Amino acid sequence: MDDQNKNLILATALSFLVILVWFVLFPPEEPVTDPNAPVVEETDTARALPPAQGGDPAAPVATAEGPREDVEAEAPRVAVETPSLSGSISLLGGRIDTLALRDYQEEIAPGSPNVQLLSPLGSANPYYALFGWAPGGALGFEDVPGANTLWQVEGNDTLTPETPVTLVWDNDAGLTFRRTISIDDEYLFTVEQSVENATGEPVRVAPYGIVARQGEPDTTGFFILHEGVVRMSDGELEEIDYDDMPELEADERWGPNADVIPVTENGWLGFTDKYWMTTLIPEPGQGFLSVAQYVPGRDAYQTESRLPTLEVAPGEIASSTQLLFAGAKEWETIREYQNDRGIAGFIDSIDWGWFFFLTKPIFAVLHWLNGLIGNMGWSIIVLTLMIKALLFPLAYKSYVSMAKMKELQPEMEKIKEKAGDDRQKLQQEMMGLYKKEKVNPASGCLPILLQIPIFFSLYKVIFVTIELRHAPWIGWIRDLSAPDPSSILNLFGLLPYAAPSPDSFLAIISLGILPILLGISMWLQQKLNPAPTDPTQAMVFAWMPWVFMFMLGQFASGLVLYWIANNTITFIQQYAIMRSQGYKPDLFGNIMRSFQRKKPQEK
Repeated sequence: MDDQNKNLILATALSFLVILVWFVLFPPEEPVTDPNAPVVEETDTARALPPAQGGDPAAPVATAEGPREDVEAEAPRVAVETPSLSGSISLLGGRIDTLALRDYQEEIAPGSPNVQLLSPLGSANPYYALFGWAPGGALGFEDVPGANTLWQVEGNDTLTPETPVTLVWDNDAGLTFRRTISIDDEYLFTVEQSVENATGEPVRVAPYGIVARQGEPDTTGFFILHEGVVRMSDGELEEIDYDDMPELEADERWGPNADVIPVTENGWLGFTDKYWMTTLIPEPGQGFLSVAQYVPGRDAYQTESRLPTLEVAPGEIASSTQLLFAGAKEWETIREYQNDRGIAGFIDSIDWGWFFFLTKPIFAVLHWLNGLIGNMGWSIIVLTLMIKALLFPLAYKSYVSMAKMKELQPEMEKIKEKAGDDRQKLQQEMMGLYKKEKVNPASGCLPILLQIPIFFSLYKVIFVTIELRHAPWIGWIRDLSAPDPSSILNLFGLLPYAAPSPDSFLAIISLGILPILLGISMWLQQKLNPAPTDPTQAMVFAWMPWVFMFMLGQFASGLVLYWIANNTITFIQQYAIMRSQGYKPDLFGNIMRSFQRKKPQEK
C-alpha cells in the first residue's frame, strides 16, 4: 500500500463521517402514532376483544353514560405517589394512564414541567396500560371486566411503594374479579389479577396486558435511533419502527397488521422512546403470546401479552401476575431489574446499535468513571485517555512510520519524476524504497480504522443513554447531549442578544467554543501528518479541519468534547514520538516541509 492508497483510505473514512454529519444536520422526519386497548384473537377458547371491550382511542365509544372521553374525565381515580413517579389510575377500565417522572424535566430551564410519560383518553396523545381477562367457553364479554368497566377500590386508595391498592368488580353472575397493583421505588409495577368462581360451573378466561398509544408520538426521528416496538422473545430481540407496523403481515387468527410470537419462557414487549419506555413483562418462566399490532383506519398501535387460558373450577380462585415497567431507561435501574428480578435481556431495551459489543463496555466504563468523578464531561476525557492508552502500541508504530515517510518524501518525489506516467515502474520503485528503508505505509491506517467504530460507538452512547441527558460539564456546557449553546455571532455572550436557534439557517455558522476548539485541534494534528503529494488531495486535507468544525458544530457537546480530547492526546503522543525519533515538527512552517531531520552530533 503506497502513500496515495493510504490517503485514499483516510479520505474514504472521512467521507463516511461526512455522510453521518449530513444526516445529523438534516435528519429524515419519522412519523409515529399510537393506540389504546386490545384487538386480540382466540387463545384456546378465549376470544378476541371487540372494540368496545378493548377500547378504541381514536373514536369515542358510546356507553350508558355518554361518550367515553366524557365518562373518562369524570371517572374516579387512584393516586400514584412514589419517589420516582406521580400520577393516577382511572377506575374506568382500571387503566394506568397518568404518569409523570419526578426526576426528569422537559427542559433544563428552572420551572420546566416534569416529563409526562402516560396520558389518558381525551388528551392529545393517549398512552396507557390496560389489564384484563378475555372470555372463553360459555362466557361472553359482558361477563368479564373490560375497558368500560367501573372498578371499585377495596381498602387503600393511594398507590405507594408501601401501600398497594386493590380494585374489585363483581359481574353479578357469580364471578368476582380483583386486581392488586403494587409498585417499587423506581418504575416497576406488579399487577396481580384474580378471579373467584362462585357460579357452580367451571369457567375459562385468559389474562392479558396491553400497552396502547393513540396519535403521533413526539419522536426524535433520527435513523440511528430506534423508536417504536421493542420486545424480547426467548432471547431474540426485535425492534419494529412505528412506520413499519402498518406493513406487518396479516395473522390468520389475529387479523391484519399483526405480528404474533409464541414465547416459551422469558420475554417482554412494549414501546420505547429515546429515553423512556413502557413495557409489559410476564413473570419470568411464564409462556405467553407476544403481539405487536397496528389497527387499520384508526392510526392505533398496541402491544399485548396474552397469557394461557385458565380454567377456574367452582369455588376456586385463579390468579395471574404481570409486571409493567413505565419510566426512564436508566442503565443501572434496568440492569438491576434484569439481574435481581430475572427479566432476561432487559438491558437490551436500550438501543446499543450494531456495535453493541463496543457500546455496552464503553458505557459501563463511562458510568463507572462518572461514579468516581461525579461529572460526565471529565469522565469522557478520562475515558478518552484510557482508549488512547489501549491503542498506544499501534499508535506508536504508526507515528514512527509517519515520521519515516516524511523523511522519504524527497526521494519519493524523485522516483515519481523519474517514472513519469509508468505506473508499474512507479510502484516497483516505491516498493523497493519502502523495503530498503524498512517502512510500512499501511501501518498508519490501522489506528484510523480502529478509531472509526470507537467514534461511532461513543456517539451512540452519548446519543441514546439518558445518563448524558441534561448532564453538565463546566460553565456554559449544561447539557452534554445537546450542541454547544455558545455562539461566535454574539461573541460568546458578550453582545446583548441571543445566539441563533438550532432550527435557524444561521445555526451552521453559529459556532460555539467547543466546535472552534475542535477545528484547531484537528488542524494541529493534521500538521504532524505527511502531506499528500497530490495537490488536490493536499487542498482537500487542508480544508478538512475547518469543514468539520462547521459540520460538527451541531453535534452533542459530549461527542465534540471526546473528539477534542482525542485530537489533543493524539497530537501530544505523535509530537513526543517524532521528537524521540530525531524529527522536529515545524507546526507553522510550510506543510511540505513540516518536519526537519536533526543533524547528527559530530563526534
